[in-house]
Amino acid sequence: MTFGRASRFIALLIALAWMAGTIDRANADEPIEIFDAHLHYNWEPKPHFGVDEVLALFRKHGVTGILATSRPNAGTHVLMDAKPQGLWIVPFIRPYRVRADIQTWFGDPFIFDLVQDEFKRGYYRGIGEFHISGKAADTEWVKKTVDFAVEHDLYLHAHADDIAVQILMRHNPRARIIWAHTGFGLSTERVAEMLSKYPKLWGELSYRGGIVDGSGTLTAEWRALFERYPDRFLLGSDTWINGRWESYGEIMAGYRAWLAQLPPKIATQIANGNAKALFGAER
Repeated sequence: MTFGRASRFIALLIALAWMAGTIDRANADEPIEIFDAHLHYNWEPKPHFGVDEVLALFRKHGVTGILATSRPNAGTHVLMDAKPQGLWIVPFIRPYRVRADIQTWFGDPFIFDLVQDEFKRGYYRGIGEFHISGKAADTEWVKKTVDFAVEHDLYLHAHADDIAVQILMRHNPRARIIWAHTGFGLSTERVAEMLSKYPKLWGELSYRGGIVDGSGTLTAEWRALFERYPDRFLLGSDTWINGRWESYGEIMAGYRAWLAQLPPKIATQIANGNAKALFGAER
């Protein structure tokens, strides 16, 4: 190779390296995509935001997938019927007709009928979010719900304390549970015990306390937990009241702020990778 050709070749390599660096920097500036694994589009008797407004919120804030539920399930039907481009919807059956069902569903045979009827729609991937605490989980109808989920390859989305989670797992050890709020303020030591004991338990982090300190810095104990169990956590908005919809962008920005403090691979797993692993390719 002549000196002139060698110089041009080196210049080309430098240009390509610079372009690659530019692309990497551009990608780094893109907000990490988020799968919202705790989304309620409640319909009582109508939603706070219309479906077009909700879909625009997802696009604006880089949410590319949602675990969709509603009370009653009409809101989920509307989201599914919209067939939005660029949004992966994973629908779950909500075992509630009205808010009062939160207090009684676990002893109500009608709710189990509701779950079975909704399942006939053919697109559901799970049951929940449902609320259960302590020994209230130890009922015939809760066990029937857990067994139904296992039989039909459905996940359970449980707003539960650690005692109730243990009872759900005892009902059927093959159950797969997304633990809404990951115990709220439960110690990280206890969370780690639960994750170690139950390989089919995943923590969803909406309203979870202790992840960051007062300055927004990721705490050492939660950093250690994420590094130990990078494949066991999901993010969620929990839009159970209008105020959560109105602060949706702030919720997602808050997640991105502490995700940016983690190694990129772990951050991506928690933001969207674990949901993709759990629910598979879009159907």
